[in-house]
Amino acid sequence: MRGMWSKRPVLVLAGIGFIVYTAMFLKRGYEPTVKTGKDAGSLSMSRSLSDLEASLNNLTNTVRAFEKKQDAIQKMVEDSQNRERRAAELGQKQNKQPEADAQEEKKPPKDSKSSKVFPNSPLFKQWGENLSEDDQREAQDLFEKYGYNVFLSDRLPLNRALPDTRDSRCLKKSYPKDLPSLSVVLIYLNEALSILKRALRSIIDRTPKDLLKEIVMVDDNSNNENLKGDLDSYVKMLEQQHPTVRFVRVRHTEQRGLAYARASGWRASSADVVAILDAHIEVHDMWAEPLLTQIKSDRTVVLSPVFDKVNFDDLRVIRYEPAAHAFDWALWCMYEGFTPDYYKMKDGSLPGKSPSLMGILVADRKFLGEIGLIDEGMKVYGGENVEMGIRVWTCGGSIEVVPCSKIAHIERYHKPYLPDLTPAMKRNALRVAEVWMDEYKHNVNLAWNLPFENHGFDIGDVSERKKLREKLKCKPFKWYLDNVYPQLDPWDDLVAYGGLKNVNASMCVDQGPQPGHTPIAYTCFYDYNYYLPQITYYRKSGELYIGGIKSHKYNDNRCLTDINNKDTEPGLYPCKEAMQKGMGTYWDFTQGKELKNRHTKRCLEIKNAKLLVQPCSGQVWQIEHMLKMF
Repeated sequence: MRGMWSKRPVLVLAGIGFIVYTAMFLKRGYEPTVKTGKDAGSLSMSRSLSDLEASLNNLTNTVRAFEKKQDAIQKMVEDSQNRERRAAELGQKQNKQPEADAQEEKKPPKDSKSSKVFPNSPLFKQWGENLSEDDQREAQDLFEKYGYNVFLSDRLPLNRALPDTRDSRCLKKSYPKDLPSLSVVLIYLNEALSILKRALRSIIDRTPKDLLKEIVMVDDNSNNENLKGDLDSYVKMLEQQHPTVRFVRVRHTEQRGLAYARASGWRASSADVVAILDAHIEVHDMWAEPLLTQIKSDRTVVLSPVFDKVNFDDLRVIRYEPAAHAFDWALWCMYEGFTPDYYKMKDGSLPGKSPSLMGILVADRKFLGEIGLIDEGMKVYGGENVEMGIRVWTCGGSIEVVPCSKIAHIERYHKPYLPDLTPAMKRNALRVAEVWMDEYKHNVNLAWNLPFENHGFDIGDVSERKKLREKLKCKPFKWYLDNVYPQLDPWDDLVAYGGLKNVNASMCVDQGPQPGHTPIAYTCFYDYNYYLPQITYYRKSGELYIGGIKSHKYNDNRCLTDINNKDTEPGLYPCKEAMQKGMGTYWDFTQGKELKNRHTKRCLEIKNAKLLVQPCSGQVWQIEHMLKMF
C-alpha cells in the first residue's frame, strides 16, 4: 500500500502526458478534415477532441487539488526516512476520510538541509534532521509549551494506525455480547488540539458502538484559544457523525487539579462503567472489551489497561511489558513485576494484581462512588493514584492490570503546567499518609527528609476522609503491607535520618561524584531540605546509608564502610557487597558524639576538609532528625 500511494502522483502525471500526446496526434491527423469541413465525420471528431480537451482540463485541476493534499505528507517526508513512508500512506488514506479526520494543511519544510538551531534540545536528538531553521524554531516553541512534539502531531493523521502490541493469546480471546455500557472521561489542561482530537478519534473508532454511551470531556480551566471555538466545532462535527454517542463538556472556572477533574468527570457520567483517561492517549483496537468483561464478572475490581509508551519526540509507539503499578515511600509511581504466582501461570494475557494505579482507571461507576470516589482534597498532581490503590484494597476491592487492553500514552518530557512537581507531591503524599498509613505514616517524612512535626505543609482538612475510612470498615495499613505490597521495606528499625554534620568542621558527609565509591566532606545543604546526596539514614543494626534509602526490600542500599586496610578514605558500597568482602559496615553512634566503626574501632572524621577514617580524636557528629520512638 505504501508504494501504491507514493507512486500515485507519478501515475496521474503519466496519464496526463498520454492524453496530451494523444490529443496532439489526433489534432494533427484530422486537422485537414476539420479545416475543409468535407469529411462527414469531422464534426464528430471535433466534438471528441473538445471532450478530450475538457477531460484534460478536469484532470489537470484534479492533479492541482491533489498536489495541495500532498502538503502535509511532504512535511513528514522531510522529518525522517523511516516515518515518511508511513506518514505518506496514512496521509493519503486520510484524504478519503470524512471531514472530521482532516488536519489543517501545513506547508512542507524546505528541501535543503539546515543546521541545528537547538543542538542541545531533547526534541532534536533523535528527530527533525531535515527541518528548516524556521520549522525548528516553531517545533521548539511548541515543545516548550506542551512537553511533546506538537509540530509533528499536527502533521500526522488523526486516525493513524497503531502497532498491535498485545500478547498473541489476546487475539484468540472472545468476549460476551452483553457487556456493560461505557463512559469515557478525558481530562485535559491546555492539551494540544491535534493530540486531543486524536484521542477522541481513537476512542470513537476503536470502541464498539453498542458499548460506548458517552465521552465526557473535562477541561481544567484551559486558556488555549483553540480549545474553545476550534474544539467546539470539532466536537459538534463528531456529534453529527455519531448520533448514538453522547458528548458531555465540563469546564472548570479555575484550575482544580487532576483529582478534582477526575471526580468531575465521574459525576457527569451515566454509564455502567467509567473509564477515566488522560487526553494525550490513543486507545488500541479491542481495548474496552477485556476491561468490561472483568468488571462484569466482579464489580469490585478496579482496572488499568497496559500503557504503551508514545515517544515525546517522534511520537512512535513503543511496546511496554505488562507490569504492576507500584510506588515508593515518597509516593512516586513506578512499575514492578507481578507476583511470583502470576508468572507461574505462564500466560501473559491474564490480568495481574497490582498494589496501585498510574492514574488511568476503569471501574464500575457506582462502586467507585461507594468507596469514596477520589480524594478531591489532592492538589494539582501526585499521590491520588496511591491513595486510591490503598483505599480500594483495604476497603473491599482489588486492583488489576489487564494485558489484553492497551492504550498508547505520551510520556511528556516535562509537565508545562507545573515545572516543579515536588511541592505538590510532598503535600499530597503527607495527606495520604495521614489518612491511610497508620503507624507507618512517618515513612513519607523519612522519604522526603521532612521532620515528623511541623513539616511546613498544609495538607487540608482530612476529617471527612478519615470518617469514610471508618464507615467502610477498612483494614489497617499493615494488612496492606503484609498481603498486597510486601515488597515495601517497612523501615521499622531506623534510628535517625537527614544530613550528617561534623560539628568541628561544620561540614556534612556527601556521597561524592557518581558513579563512585568514595564519600566526601562537603558544605551542608540543610536549607534545601531534600538534597539527596547528603541524606543519611542510620539503622538500629548500625548500618549507615549515604545518599538516600531504598523503599523496597529487593533493592540494596549503599553502606558507609571502613574498608579495613591502610587506606584512610571511607568507602560507599552496596551493603551486601561490602559484607561479602569483609568491610566494616556497622557503626556506633550517639547524637553529639563520635562516629566509630564497630569492627575497626576507627572513627569517621574530617581533616583539612577531607573525609577520613582514623584513630578517634574526639570529633563529634550530629544527624538532622532523631526518631523519638526508638
